[in-house]
Parts: sequence; C-alpha cells; structure tokens
Amino acid sequence: MHLLYLDDSGSAPNRNEQYFILGGLSVFEAQAHWFTKELDTLAESIDPKNPQSVEFHASEIFSRRNAPWKGMSREEAKGIIKSVLKILAGSYDSARAFACIVHKDSYPGRDPVELAFEDLCSRFDIYLSNLRDSGDRQRGLLILDESAHETSLQGMARDFRTLGTRWGVLRNLADTPFFVNSKASRLVQMADHIAYATFRRYQMCDAQYFDIISSKFHSVGGVIHGLSHKENENPECMCIACLSRRLSGGRVPTE
Repeated sequence: MHLLYLDDSGSAPNRNEQYFILGGLSVFEAQAHWFTKELDTLAESIDPKNPQSVEFHASEIFSRRNAPWKGMSREEAKGIIKSVLKILAGSYDSARAFACIVHKDSYPGRDPVELAFEDLCSRFDIYLSNLRDSGDRQRGLLILDESAHETSLQGMARDFRTLGTRWGVLRNLADTPFFVNSKASRLVQMADHIAYATFRRYQMCDAQYFDIISSKFHSVGGVIHGLSHKENENPECMCIACLSRRLSGGRVPTE
C-alpha cells in the first residue's frame, strides 16, 4: 500500500493571504516506521523526558509562542524546521512530496481546500498508475489531519472513485480518506512541514525551507508533476512547477 499523508498551510478564508497550500508525503507502507523513528529521535533531542509530547507543527515552531519552542531563538526554531525537512530530503528515493498551491483570487467562488484536494487526488492516482505500469500494483490510501473539512472531503473522494474528477475517474485508491490527529502521526507532521515550506515559498517569497525538499517532488522526464501552482494572473511564473511545464512544450500528461 502507498500512503499519501496530507496537511495544509494557510487559511482558506483569510483575505490577507494570497495562497492556500495542501501538501503531502507519499511513502510505501513499510517506510512509515522509518520516518516515525527519525522524527522520534529528533523529538528526543528536544525533550528527552517526554519526546512523545513534541509535535512538529511548523508554524508553531516558527512562532515560538508555546513549549517546547518558547525560549528558543529564531535561528534555533528555524533550525528545527530545517531538520525535519532534511529527514525527507535524505530519505528513500521512493518517498515523494506533493503540493498544490492555490492562488485564491484566481478562483473566485471556488473552495480552495476542495480545489487543492481534487488536484492532489488526481496527481496521486496518476503517480500510482505510473507505478502499476512498472510492475508495482499496490493501491493508495489518503491520510489527512482532522479538520472541519472531513465530511466534505470524504464525500468528494467517494465521488472521485465513481463519478470522477475533471481529469477522470480515480482507479487506484483503496478506500475513502482516513483522518487522524496530527499529534499521533509523525507522517502527518512531515506533511505539515511540506505544506509550510511551500507556503513560505509562495506567500512570503522565502525559499530557504522549500529548497531543502524541492528535489523530492514527484517528477517524470524533467516535468514536476507532484507540484501544482494554480494561478491565472501570472502566465510567465518562473517557479519550478510552472517552468518545468512550459519547457515541456505544454505536453504534460497530468494536466
């Protein structure tokens, strides 16, 4: 089974933010233990007496308002976020990052959460189809942080498997999404960091976190399929997602 852990960054209704991000980490089920072990080891260096109390939530680490981050310098906190991302950067070749960046003003009247979810479901399904073509016939499962969107996203995923997305019916998902408390899942915490790093890159033009993991986004033939920048206002965007598509001459099978 291939597992796609998802979490978001940015607030869909916040008009002071241009972007909403849904980010994810795809791993084969046997790899989940390795990621958990690596993050547990990092947590032990922060709170040796109670490492399980340490939740790696990137925005909270950055803000340093609450324990165990309170009292850290800004550079120390930034170092923790980078340490989490470096675990992904140094992980298995088959572990892949995914993210959808939604420019909210480009899609008036659309829910950016549902738009990003549909996009990543389709990209994950195509990723699994590519694996099946190479002999890996495992199906996929979506695992998300608990949120107010749980009921609507479960319904969307059911519809995707029967009625389809705008890109076709999803054929490689084993079940509807599972929702878990991020405190109990180190891999949801990693997905949170992927989303946060992507949010900082697009919302704040701060690429110091994103650059650590940029090579982990799923790509084929130089086209970065795992990263989707949905924006209508800047057709000449030079981000790696948009540039890789333009250099392909528009022949992008995932679009």
